[in-house]
Amino acid sequence: MQITPLKERVIQSVARLWLKSLRTEVRLPDDFRPGVLGLWHGDLAACTVALRHKGIYAFVSKSKDGDRLTDLATGLGYHVLRGSDTQGALGIRGLLKPLRQGESVAMALDGPRGPAMQVKPGTEWLAHTSDRPAWMLLPRYGASIRLRTWDHAKIPLPFSKITLNIERLTLFDARL
Repeated sequence: MQITPLKERVIQSVARLWLKSLRTEVRLPDDFRPGVLGLWHGDLAACTVALRHKGIYAFVSKSKDGDRLTDLATGLGYHVLRGSDTQGALGIRGLLKPLRQGESVAMALDGPRGPAMQVKPGTEWLAHTSDRPAWMLLPRYGASIRLRTWDHAKIPLPFSKITLNIERLTLFDARL
C-alpha cells in the first residue's frame, strides 16, 4: 500500500499526539550506568516513549518501517543509527563510539524480524566489545492492545501509564 506524503505527515502527527498522552515512569537500579539497553521488539512503542529526550542512541533497521521509526525517534530526541541485523557486527559497529563516550545505546534483542523473544548476538557483542553493561528494558502497561504481528507488539492505549523497569541483563553475563 502506497502512502502519500500527506498521509505520512498525518500519521506522524497522530503518533506524536498519542505518544505525548502517555504517562511514564522509569525505574533505574542503584548501580545503573550507561550501556547497552536491550528490549523486545514487541515493546518498542513503550520503551521509545518512556526514554524520550534522554539522548539515547538507537539502532534502527534499514527498512520502510525503520524510516518511519527514525522520523518519530528523532523527533523524540534519539540519535538514530541505521543498520541491519544481516550485517552482523558490522551493522552495529557505529554504536561503539557513543558507548565508549559514556552514552547509552538501545536495540531490539530479537532484531527487526525475529523470531520473537530470541536474543540475537548484537547486544552481547556490543557489551563485550565496549566493556559496558547490558540492561533489559521491562515495561509494564497500564492499558494496551496486542497486535497480531510476528513480535506480538503491545501498543499502549492513549492516556495510559507505562512503568519502565530497567534491570541488569544477565542472559549472557557468564560469557562476558
